[in-house]
Amino acid sequence: MTLHTSRGTGRPGSLRRLRSSGAAIGLALCATVVVAGCSSTGGAPESSGGGSNAGTADTPRATIAMITHEVPGDTFWDLVRKGAEAAAAKDNIELRYSSDPEAPNQANLIQTALDSDVDGIAVTLAKPDAMAPAVEAAVADGTPIVAFNSGFDAWKAQGVQQYFGQDETIAGAAAGERLNAEGAKKALCIIQEQGQVALESRCAGVTQGFSGQTEILNVNSKDMPSVEATITAKLQQDPSIDHIVTLGAPIALAAIQSKTNAGSNATIVTFDTNSALVDAIKGGDVKWAIDQQPYLQGYLAVDSLWLYLNNGNTIGGGTPVLTGPAFIDSSNIDAIAEYATNGTR
Repeated sequence: MTLHTSRGTGRPGSLRRLRSSGAAIGLALCATVVVAGCSSTGGAPESSGGGSNAGTADTPRATIAMITHEVPGDTFWDLVRKGAEAAAAKDNIELRYSSDPEAPNQANLIQTALDSDVDGIAVTLAKPDAMAPAVEAAVADGTPIVAFNSGFDAWKAQGVQQYFGQDETIAGAAAGERLNAEGAKKALCIIQEQGQVALESRCAGVTQGFSGQTEILNVNSKDMPSVEATITAKLQQDPSIDHIVTLGAPIALAAIQSKTNAGSNATIVTFDTNSALVDAIKGGDVKWAIDQQPYLQGYLAVDSLWLYLNNGNTIGGGTPVLTGPAFIDSSNIDAIAEYATNGTR
């Protein structure tokens, strides 16, 4: 694997971008409200018009690559990208977003970013072992790299600077404890991508926090009709399931139809949201959701790299910066719905 050494070592002291004035940085740091209508490569989702115009930082133009394990059609990543684009617009960043659900391909995308001499990389570590060589190449190259969303237990060991996301085990345990409070007896925890560490940790946390019985069901989110059929069959087979725990909004929405198909009375709860999921909570089809704030994850990943490139800052003091978990239910759904209309929650 070819490493690029033209940037030199010893960051942040020798950063090419570490040359903006303190006044400019201070002005940009004050402009923390989000801006919509940002540009990036890769066919980004159109802005919904939410947020406020925060202006643009008077700092040198930089290029940041964002690489995720997005499965095409999963609306979760639309929220991540909007946050990343808002930060990029504010920070005078060219954002290059790319994704692939397969870890070896994600690793190749990191190498492609290095080959194109980007100034920083933000990456998800859904399958950290497979990503490790590429991440280590970026670290050895002196390219600043941060992780977000996935890889909570692996980012630091791989030499990544910063991490933005939630502790999935803690989030799962919180869900399990809430199931206890609601009198649940048997929960079906549905993993939509087998081997994805964040999802596995969520169900492990549910099992840890829930005093009832937890059963794991693996489905393939790349084939949503099969997801619906698999959940339907399981509910028909086992009518004792009283709670369905999904790990993503599209899976929760499929579970609504599966519940109807099976004639089940199970309560549906989920991790993660989108605008349709917000409507499902308002309508009572989904009881609650755990929000890890994907917009914030994308925003912080880009903004943290800008801070490092221009002022040598890191966030979190060597610990993860947590963006969740937070519960969304009937008590606060109206407030969240406003942001969902803007396309940011």
